[in-house]
Amino acid sequence: MEVIVLGVISVLTSLIAGVVGIGGGLLLIAILPNFLPVSALIPVHGFTQMFSNVSRAYFGYKDIQFEVVPKFLFGSLLGVGTIALILDMISIEYIPLFIGTYILLSLWSSKFNDKIKKYENYYLIGFLQSGLSVVVGATGPLTTTLLLKDYQDKDKVVSTAALLMSITHLLKVLVFVYFGFKFSEYLDIIVVMVIGVIIGSYLGTKLRDKVEGKKLLFTLKVLLTLLAVKLIGTVFYSTGLIL
Repeated sequence: MEVIVLGVISVLTSLIAGVVGIGGGLLLIAILPNFLPVSALIPVHGFTQMFSNVSRAYFGYKDIQFEVVPKFLFGSLLGVGTIALILDMISIEYIPLFIGTYILLSLWSSKFNDKIKKYENYYLIGFLQSGLSVVVGATGPLTTTLLLKDYQDKDKVVSTAALLMSITHLLKVLVFVYFGFKFSEYLDIIVVMVIGVIIGSYLGTKLRDKVEGKKLLFTLKVLLTLLAVKLIGTVFYSTGLIL
């Protein structure tokens, strides 16, 4: 039953990302702790989102702005390599705390977003997005913020962001393979979720011009906020920081 639920969730979150351009990955990473152990959270999410973004990029191939890819890829390789060197020093027990905090700051802190916006080139964005994704999972808003400034067309932003996030998630998956994560232990979940995100990407691409993005985005922000608070509270409770 849980596998079916995850499949439905995967369709919906990928559909949201296909329509709005952001939020699907954040929403999924906020929900997954209810279904997966912490040790599997980031790698399974990364594998699933790799297919979500590849499919979204495929369906919007004509709108991808390929000139930004080499810069982003170079920065991504450096970022993932740097984090991979220190990954074994990071306690997975606190990963949900990082995720929850990141979501709240991304959604509601103008100071946080203003600081992020200072790194307005694709080398640094690639470094930060791909590097941080190994720890916090969903970092798509970093790239989307920059793309929105460079390109006014929504289809170009969504499709290009999807390709760049595909690179991020591919590199992240390779890092976890290198560290010996057994994806095969979650094969049933992964297969169902991959099918779900591809369906969601297709539907999102078709519905992008038919759904009012602002209303959906506000609803998404409220839901993400509640999930982020839940994630943070769970870490504080499980670690005994709150009695």
